[in-house]
Amino acid sequence: MNRIALLSLGCLLVLPVVANAQDKEEDRVKESGLVLRDILESPDKGIPHDLVNKAECVVVFPSVKKAAFVVGASYGRGVMTCRGGEKFTGPWSAPTMMALEGASFGFQIGGQATDFILLIMNEKGARSVLSSKVKIGGDASAAAGPVGRSASAETDIVMKAEILSWSRAQGLFAGVSLEGSTMRADGDANKKLYGKELSGQDIVFKHAVTAPPSAHELLTELHKISPTRKP
Repeated sequence: MNRIALLSLGCLLVLPVVANAQDKEEDRVKESGLVLRDILESPDKGIPHDLVNKAECVVVFPSVKKAAFVVGASYGRGVMTCRGGEKFTGPWSAPTMMALEGASFGFQIGGQATDFILLIMNEKGARSVLSSKVKIGGDASAAAGPVGRSASAETDIVMKAEILSWSRAQGLFAGVSLEGSTMRADGDANKKLYGKELSGQDIVFKHAVTAPPSAHELLTELHKISPTRKP
């Protein structure tokens, strides 16, 4: 009886911890959706919508924190969703949690939070990001994305890049190079969010789960701006 009582008490103590961990990831998904909406809906600055139409996946890292003063590394967590279908032409998938590590952006002041949005422009880039830790600019070619709804998206550097990236800090939005940083699927965060072991490929390519309610803003905005893509 004592053993049963101890086990029951242990379960009661663990449940709030599990719930809090899930809530944290839910909040991160919600925040990612709000960041994406604010940037895509900006009338005079932001990401050209024709690039979103050409993208196969979208990655959002809200509130990435700088780790040091002047020159330093960063670590952020966010989400990634990809179009469904054999040729990435279908609806956007449930989000997989992602991690951004080792980013350095030259001269900067520590403590400043920065939002990042990345567009993955082809299948090779999408599959490499979800199969292992990818070094941006090394394992996958990258470029700073053009800014503004009417900005040209036909330059050589944009057309050749597998990943395009932007940043927003203190209200300033700009294309930014993330070369040298690494990006990977966050398996621990996926387990907290969905309640079971899932890889990024399970979620995005195998559609092993349905999107949680916290992804409503993220997926609604993407389906509004770019519901389908021509192969």
